[in-house]
Amino acid sequence: MNRFPSGAAAWLAGLATAVAVAACSVPGADLPPAESDLGDPDRGAVLIDDYGCSSCHVVPGVEQADGLVGPPLTSFGRRMYIAGNLPNNAENLQYWIREPQEVEPGTAMPDLGVTRVDARDIAAYLLTLE
Repeated sequence: MNRFPSGAAAWLAGLATAVAVAACSVPGADLPPAESDLGDPDRGAVLIDDYGCSSCHVVPGVEQADGLVGPPLTSFGRRMYIAGNLPNNAENLQYWIREPQEVEPGTAMPDLGVTRVDARDIAAYLLTLE
């Protein structure tokens, strides 16, 4: 025999499910996915070298991208944040690539005059780095 009124039993079952789901969630799981369906990653790899990103960053898959000024861009697609404050997704990454000083005034990342199309392709490449 059920000791709870029918509505209370359903409420308790719902509460137990919510608690179980919350306990299993991963920090940052509510962030948008980093993957990008847009852009040409192959072109992005070439552009990383063309814009000189390789002189400051280590970038896997880009020949001679062994700079030590900026952080290495290894596993970029798995990172949670860009510049420490933007959730890592294609839109935010393109914004950072195009306007780093607007995102973080005084950052060492220079404004390189990257076009929208080029930023899209560079972001597409960086987000493939797992």
